[in-house]
Amino acid sequence: MAAARQGHGPLAGVRVVELAGIGPGPFAAMLLADLGADVVRVDRPGGAGLRIDPAYDVTNRNKRSVLIDLKSEQGTAAVLDLAQRADVLIEGYRPGVAERLGVGPRECLERNPRLVYGRMTGWGQDGPLADTAGHDIGYIAITGALSMIGASADHPPAVPANLLGDYAGGSLYLVIGVLAALQHARATGAGQVVDAAIVDGTAHLTAMIHGLLAAGGWQDRRGANLLDGGAPFYGTYETADGGHMAVGALERKFYAEFIELLGIADRVPAREDFDHWAELRSAIAARFKERTRAEWTEVFAGSDACVAPVLTLREAPDHPHLTARDTFVEHAGITQPAPAPRFSATPCAVRRPPARPGADTAEVAAEWGVPGLTVHPESAHPEPDAHPEPGQRDAAGPGRPKETEE
Repeated sequence: MAAARQGHGPLAGVRVVELAGIGPGPFAAMLLADLGADVVRVDRPGGAGLRIDPAYDVTNRNKRSVLIDLKSEQGTAAVLDLAQRADVLIEGYRPGVAERLGVGPRECLERNPRLVYGRMTGWGQDGPLADTAGHDIGYIAITGALSMIGASADHPPAVPANLLGDYAGGSLYLVIGVLAALQHARATGAGQVVDAAIVDGTAHLTAMIHGLLAAGGWQDRRGANLLDGGAPFYGTYETADGGHMAVGALERKFYAEFIELLGIADRVPAREDFDHWAELRSAIAARFKERTRAEWTEVFAGSDACVAPVLTLREAPDHPHLTARDTFVEHAGITQPAPAPRFSATPCAVRRPPARPGADTAEVAAEWGVPGLTVHPESAHPEPDAHPEPGQRDAAGPGRPKETEE
C-alpha cells in the first residue's frame, strides 16, 4: 500500500458546489473531487451526514467545506453567490426542498445560465413515490435487481450493502450525467438540470439481463442462471478454515483447468449436464472443504481457472496484486481506495483529508470571490488537528446513519 501521491486530475479547474447530504450525493461529489474538481461542500449547522467523526468520512476527501445556514436569507444568498461562480451544483434533497430553500434550479440558473444542476434522489423528481422516504434496499427492490441476488429462490434475496443502488445506480449515473451536461454547457453555453434517480440507474444496470430474459436465456427466479449462482462453476465455496473461494470458471477451457487443479476432473459429471448440476456442486463443495483458503489460493495461483479468495475489507489492501497497483492508499491515517480510474496525462490522487464542516470558509470566500460568505460560529478550525487515534469516534459508532431530512 502506497502513501497518497499528489496529482491534479482531468477535472482541474472545474468548480462544484455540493449541498451536503448523505449517501450517493457525497460519493458522487467525491468522485468529481478525486478527478481534480474544486468541490466546495456546503455543510449546515448541526450537520448532515454519517454520525462519525468527520475526519473518518472518506466521501468528503479532496473537498473543502463551508458552513451555511440555508434557512436564513444570508445563507440562501451565499449559496446563490457560489452557484454563480460554479460549473456544477449537486443536491440530494427530496423534490421541492431546494426550491423552498430558494436554491432550486430556477434561482441558480437565473444567476448562472451555464450551470449544470445535478439532482440526486432515490425515486426521481416525479412519479407516485417521488415524495416518499426511501433507502437503497427499497430502490433496488422495485427495479427487479434485488430479486436476482442470493443463493436460490428458497432463501430471501441477499442484501448487497448499499453498493448497487446508492453508488452504482445513483452516484455513478449522476456523475455520468453531470459530465455529459458539462460538455454540452461548454459547447453551447447552456446549462441544464440532471435528474439522477437511483431507480432509473439501477434499472439501467439490468439492461443485459432484460435482453437475455426476452431471448429466453434467463429465468426470472433467483439462483437458476449462469451468472447468479445457479451454475456450480460460478459461485462461492467454504474452505476448511471457514473462509471462502470465489469460482468463475465459465468458459470450457477455464473450467477444465479448474476441475483439474481442484482434483476432481476424473469423477464429476459434464458441465453441460444440467440434470446433474446438484451432484457437481456437492463434489466441488466437498473438495473445497478439505483445505484452507490459503492453501487453495496457492493451488490456483497463476492459473487461468478463474478462482480467487474472498477477502475481507481489512484483508483486501494487502493482496499482492492490489498492493502492486496501489489500489489502496494511506492518507491522514486512513487506509482507503485510491481514486479510479487512472489517467496517463492527468493523474489523480488523494490530496486532502475529509473536509471538516466550515473549516475552509474563509479560504473559499477569498478564492471564489464571495465576500458575503462569512465564517459561521460552529465552523471547524481551519488548521487540522492531529488525526484522531482509532477508536476516538463519535459515541454512536462508525457507519451508523444519522437520520436527516428537510
